[in-house]
Amino acid sequence: MSSVSVRSGDAVFSFGDDLVVLTWNEAAERLTGIPAAEAIGSPCWAVLGARSPRGDLLCHAGCSNARLAREGWCLDCQAMAVRDAAGETRQVQTSTIRVEQDGHRVYLHVLREANGAEAEELEVVPEPRADERAPELTARQQEILRLVDAGRGARAIAAELRLAESTVRNHIRGILVAFGAHSQLEALAKARRCGLLRHA
Repeated sequence: MSSVSVRSGDAVFSFGDDLVVLTWNEAAERLTGIPAAEAIGSPCWAVLGARSPRGDLLCHAGCSNARLAREGWCLDCQAMAVRDAAGETRQVQTSTIRVEQDGHRVYLHVLREANGAEAEELEVVPEPRADERAPELTARQQEILRLVDAGRGARAIAAELRLAESTVRNHIRGILVAFGAHSQLEALAKARRCGLLRHA
């Protein structure tokens, strides 16, 4: 797949396995205020910088959604908040589409602005205070947390650390419990706010 051409009335951009933006259409420029020349060639997470409706950082170098898409999972439409050119928060629904041809993979993010009742449901909750206290994690949990943040799955972490995959999953569950988180994304966001991980 030597080139990708994307035409859509909705905001659409594409990126590869390395998360670098390949295309950025005019609707994406209008929605975000970011010109294509600035977006193309940059990491998608650095360009978009989206947050969840709860205020957790979604776009970062270890993006779990990107990892799941690379692994072939079908992802549901996701609510997120992005900033426009004026610095205002805009609520959007995002769909991720994986396109594969001749062994090459490209991922499309389709952004549709939420309006009316949808936007009210997606109202962003302010981020917790920066001095939020970090939970006590074991050295192994901290190591696994950093690897999860780097985008590694449980199987890859197990191979790298020479542990059983079930052991890694138990550590990940322990991390979620320690943070009071319901997902790895939520735990990573809390870890950043606590200073256990660097902000992307």
